[in-house]
Amino acid sequence: MTTIIGLVVVMAAVLGGYAMGGGVFAILLQPNELIVIGGAAVGSLVISAPGKVGKRLLVSFKKAFSGKPPGKPDFLDLLKCLFQIFQAMRREGVVALEAHVQDPAKSTIFKQFPTVLARHHAVDFLVGGLRQLVDGCTPTELAQLFDTELETHHDEEHQPINLIRSTGDALPGLGIVAAVLGIIITMAHIDGGPEEIGHHVAAALVGTFLGILMCYGMLSPIATGIEMQAVSEARYLLCIKEALLAAARGTNPKLAIEFARSAIFSDERPTSLELEAALKAMKK
Repeated sequence: MTTIIGLVVVMAAVLGGYAMGGGVFAILLQPNELIVIGGAAVGSLVISAPGKVGKRLLVSFKKAFSGKPPGKPDFLDLLKCLFQIFQAMRREGVVALEAHVQDPAKSTIFKQFPTVLARHHAVDFLVGGLRQLVDGCTPTELAQLFDTELETHHDEEHQPINLIRSTGDALPGLGIVAAVLGIIITMAHIDGGPEEIGHHVAAALVGTFLGILMCYGMLSPIATGIEMQAVSEARYLLCIKEALLAAARGTNPKLAIEFARSAIFSDERPTSLELEAALKAMKK
């Protein structure tokens, strides 16, 4: 939603300022310029995204407009879920987790936290770590596994982001291509009157305008927005990592949750009092 709001603000500011300066909107309607720039941009993006990269690209674009990064309530639910898991580990041993990791959707613990279950990659990350604990993985080995998984997740998330950003960076150049083609058309009509030549020159300049606007007002901000969501999701995974590593070292559940809480950004982090109240309410 914020992406749509931002794009509306960008377009309103640009077109509003143009109108205030006495600009004529009809001259901006140049489908041929848009086809040159947009078509070339899409084509270059397709060339740059072979195989599964194209699918990741579509997922990233979808995330830009409909994705919801984890907020304070989501992190609080995660901490409560982890606390219950660690309590079960402490009471019944690590083997008791086997029933929960087989099918998280049917787990008596996971079912209490739909916001956690909704983040499928995070659930896989958490369940994978718990499964390794059940199988006797040491804290050192578990840390290495988590680091590898996080690095892979980072690369996978940033691959489409880099493609979108590089395509955006190319748009001003493609705008110049469209403008040059417009100048060629203008030169072909050099024997026309001043009004006709002026119209063709204005149409050519629209290509440059569109290329710059689509780069700095659309694609680059969209790429940055997707990247910020990826950072928040990585922070969610980091909470899981820190909590599980603490639990694997034998840390008591409350302290293990504190390790996870400390990994959350300060403006999204539940306070100690909020967490304590949530845990007490959960016990009741």
